[in-house]
Amino acid sequence: MFLRSLLEQNRRFVAAAVELHQAGLIPANSCVLDLDAIEANTALFCERAHGLGLTVYPMTKQIGRSPSALAAMQRGGADGFVAVDMACARPIASNGYRVGHLGHLVQVPRGEAAEAAIMEPDFWTVFSANKAAETAAAAAARGRVQPLLVRVFDPEDEFYDGHEGGVSLADLPAMLDHIVSLPGVEFAGLTTFPALLFSSETGAVRTTHNVKTLAQAAEIVAQHPANPECLQLNLPGTTSCEVLGLLADAGATQVEPGHGLTGTTPLHAVRNLPEKPAVLYLSEVAHIHQGTPFCFGGGLYVDPVFGEYQVRAIVANDPSEVATDPVDVDMPAAAAIDYYAKLRLGGQRLVPEGATVVFGFRVQAFVTRTFVVGIENVSKGQPQVAGVWNCFGDPVSFNGTQQ
Repeated sequence: MFLRSLLEQNRRFVAAAVELHQAGLIPANSCVLDLDAIEANTALFCERAHGLGLTVYPMTKQIGRSPSALAAMQRGGADGFVAVDMACARPIASNGYRVGHLGHLVQVPRGEAAEAAIMEPDFWTVFSANKAAETAAAAAARGRVQPLLVRVFDPEDEFYDGHEGGVSLADLPAMLDHIVSLPGVEFAGLTTFPALLFSSETGAVRTTHNVKTLAQAAEIVAQHPANPECLQLNLPGTTSCEVLGLLADAGATQVEPGHGLTGTTPLHAVRNLPEKPAVLYLSEVAHIHQGTPFCFGGGLYVDPVFGEYQVRAIVANDPSEVATDPVDVDMPAAAAIDYYAKLRLGGQRLVPEGATVVFGFRVQAFVTRTFVVGIENVSKGQPQVAGVWNCFGDPVSFNGTQQ
């Protein structure tokens, strides 16, 4: 879906990835990051967000929590990071960065609350009275008061299937009473997800009913003794520079760009936005069976946000072949293990085993078994591999070397 924008807006990055892969410096099955572009995208985003009084907590699950990307985003002005789950929080904290927001989308498991409290997140989201009590106990044991965000919902709100959860508007006053009674926590604000959604029919981003629910919840809080001096409103989802004004107008105080910082939100697929494409998925031709080339899988994850579409890829032996026409790809079925994909070359074109294959996915590295590779100095024309990690943000050995 993003191959066109990659080739139009950041062809130098694609060429650099091919060059470094052919030199044996990037493994097949890699989510490859243009660190220069990520830093520049973050700097642009933070300048505009901070100008609107918004706190910026980037999401890094989709790019495998890569320490090189965390560093690039911090250089770009990020205020901390949001952790989608504890597996995300660990590399953020262990690499010395602030955990800005924890517990949303995935609640902290009971047995990991103590570990989470050690990380001292700026904000911790809870969906229930029980989770608030677990958080309070863990924070009190460390002698601190943990600011809580409460996720709220209304029956008319929109959720991705399996993402449902939170406190109803009717139950919010009782939840606030409960939090006030707990040593170790204080009520800080409200959150929802998704606050924004992309519409394929209009080609634009719209606010969801969840935003209206959040505004109603804020009115309830305003009448309660727990009302904080500065109510935090966390509005994540489909976040890029293009929608910052929309979020600020909705009352947001915190925003959480993820794909926005790699130029891969759904809106980036249909329009050229300020953020430059900064991620690609790289494989190589593994073998050729009866004339059909197969490329390695491991990270052939197609985000279902777009529905079905024809996946295409660039096949190149060297950077000059980045200009060749993309080829159609037969992807493995969603229920199958993605060991390989099939390349449909057409015509008389032949490719050898070992040729580089480049896809323009909206990546979600954390649900795959892909490597994550950072490339620096692409913008200077001197690309270098900054490191190779697994999708948990751990360094891995490659080509006989250990980081």
